[in-house]
Amino acid sequence: MEKSLAGAEFAPQTTYLNTASSGLFPARSVTALRTAVEDAAAGKTYEGFESVELSRACYARLAGVPVRRVAAGASVAVYAGLIAASLPSGSEVLVAENDFSSLVNPFVVRGDLTVRSAPLERLADEVRPGTSLVAVSAAQSADGRIADLQAVRAAARAHEARTLIDASQSAGWLPLSADDFDFTVAVGFKWLMCPRGVTFLTVPEDLGSLTPLFAGWVAGEEPWDSCYGPVRQLADSARRFDESPSLFSYVAARHSLALVEELGTESIHAHDTALADRFRDGLAGLGYEPLGAPGSPIVAVPGLGHAAGRLAEAEVHVSDRAGNLRAAFHLYNTAADVDRLLGELSGLHERA
Repeated sequence: MEKSLAGAEFAPQTTYLNTASSGLFPARSVTALRTAVEDAAAGKTYEGFESVELSRACYARLAGVPVRRVAAGASVAVYAGLIAASLPSGSEVLVAENDFSSLVNPFVVRGDLTVRSAPLERLADEVRPGTSLVAVSAAQSADGRIADLQAVRAAARAHEARTLIDASQSAGWLPLSADDFDFTVAVGFKWLMCPRGVTFLTVPEDLGSLTPLFAGWVAGEEPWDSCYGPVRQLADSARRFDESPSLFSYVAARHSLALVEELGTESIHAHDTALADRFRDGLAGLGYEPLGAPGSPIVAVPGLGHAAGRLAEAEVHVSDRAGNLRAAFHLYNTAADVDRLLGELSGLHERA
């Protein structure tokens, strides 16, 4: 029997092709989470805060930055809002058309910023004098298109604009050096296969001139000495931007992130994109044309979103996004999963 890239860590009981919505947990993470919950229920201690630090350190290695530049939180929107709050009134923020709302909306609701959108393929060309920040997802949620991040970086630097890259749909399969950008942010519950409640922000060495607006006791240099009254000394690192952590989520996250590190992003990239290319080739044989997203493990087929419900009845799980059928292939998937989806689509095509 064909094995997935991760072997015994996964045993899905359905054809699960929906990682762009939520990733599956590895067995090691499930075991750690179950043990922590049982210990908590029994009044025992569990390694919650230690897991946050181990997760932070592992993510820092994956992102290619020192651990002091990584904040641990729970939401892209919160961190986008933190960066939005740092911009002077009247600043221009350039975003990609129809990018994910959690990245875009925090800048819009400020009310006194100019938020300008441009087609993803032209984003670098649209950076201009006066642009303060370029915010874009590395891979688009709706259709998997990959931004030309190096062109965006070069254009932003040429115009002295900062960059914010949302890696939520790419961290775990797309090699990315966070050091190339001012800020990056990524949720963990998709391609990094963590529970919801895990998100990482990377900031510049100078901490990005951000005001830690939501700093609580965990943002203190000595958190356990910062529980009462004003925090006397904020952490001298990105930890000053930590949200109070969802400890159970991080208990599992440390193990999920470790698996990604063990397998290597480049190996995962090769595995995932090979499956996506197999699916694209099969779609051509059925007369369907996916949206162009070369090099992405996310494949969107226009006009087929309505089929997601019927596929779910057959225990083949994909998404309906913006009217597209969106399939996402990850390390626990195999060629047999691709062929199962193609077979089900063939049946739908014949009955249409």
